[in-house]
Amino acid sequence: MSRSSSSYLVGLVGSGIGPSLTPPLHEREADELGLRYLYRRLDLDVLDRPATAIGEILGAARLAGYDGLNVTHPCKQLVLEHLDELSPDAAALGAVNTVVLRDGRAVGHNTDWSGFARSFDRGLPDAPLTSVVLLGAGGAGAAVAHALLTLGTGQLTILDVDQWRARGLAAALSDRFGPGRAIGGPAADVAAALATADGLVHATPTGMAAHPGLPVPADSLRPELWVADIVYRPLETALVRAARAVGCRVLDGGGMAVFQAVDAFRLFTGIEPDAERMLAHFGGLVGAGPDARVR
Repeated sequence: MSRSSSSYLVGLVGSGIGPSLTPPLHEREADELGLRYLYRRLDLDVLDRPATAIGEILGAARLAGYDGLNVTHPCKQLVLEHLDELSPDAAALGAVNTVVLRDGRAVGHNTDWSGFARSFDRGLPDAPLTSVVLLGAGGAGAAVAHALLTLGTGQLTILDVDQWRARGLAAALSDRFGPGRAIGGPAADVAAALATADGLVHATPTGMAAHPGLPVPADSLRPELWVADIVYRPLETALVRAARAVGCRVLDGGGMAVFQAVDAFRLFTGIEPDAERMLAHFGGLVGAGPDARVR
């Protein structure tokens, strides 16, 4: 497929991605930069395909001339075996959310970790990091864990419904960041872990429109605890609402969504987008309500 260097075709692969603001966020910034940029949703639910079909979808995107794909739940780890190369960060994390398709090769990157780190620095710049609880050890959780330890977290407790996934992630992180920096366990331990923690980061689908609910017991939240949620649709999740109600300092998922998109846009195009303008785009899209994604 022949296109000029100022024309791009990209996509988002995942389950239940209809409400995602990533496509219009990319397209609005591309409009500002004078680029032709088409961002398509490849929703597994709409396509009636399992998460394991990610390789097939990636192959079809290559044939169709896509410049890249963003990859979200539940494919961030399943996509690994279908790639030609991984960036150092993606290889260390074992999770990919951005695939660049260029010169016949598919190269996996991870902009989730850098997006979270930048959002955290901006939204909770002086938050204590002696002891942090991370709920969720999937692809997004792995990225957030890497970011938290890079930011200087003393001890990270990783909890997941699959405790062995949490323990495996903790072991890998301890190998990279030092013995004892991360420990893993079952999600059922969250209330006890939060009793002595400085902060909580939530990295599971709970709170999304399709997965409503509170991921931790309400009475485990206390004013001294800071809380960060990576879910951004809705922006005010049940966790964000409950944490604010008890007086916690709160970071919603909007900043991570924007800053990971900033980094992905750069990888797809080789052009540096305007991060502040993309934050403004995001604010407008959220304020416009659920139909904001329709261009």
